[in-house]
Amino acid sequence: MLAIKLRPTGKKHQRHFRLVVAEKKSKLGGAYVEDLGWLNPHENTFELKKEKVLLWLGRGAKPTPTAHNFLVKKGVFKGEKISVHGRPKETAEKVG
Repeated sequence: MLAIKLRPTGKKHQRHFRLVVAEKKSKLGGAYVEDLGWLNPHENTFELKKEKVLLWLGRGAKPTPTAHNFLVKKGVFKGEKISVHGRPKETAEKVG
């Protein structure tokens, strides 16, 4: 299954991110299918290929929660943001 996710690049403490389409379970620095843009949170700059993002969403790629919030903030599609840090943890059933 394909996912639209943020891939970190750059030095430590100077991270910037690439918005890519990759396999859902691929590593952060692993291979990706297509590059959709970039984001530099330190300078608040970004570049986004909106038509390619919409194309991949139409093909069935699902954004990760952080990528979803970024795309909503930049106006690629409408919707509500997803709470990333405030989600409750999964309760594990005890065997015994």
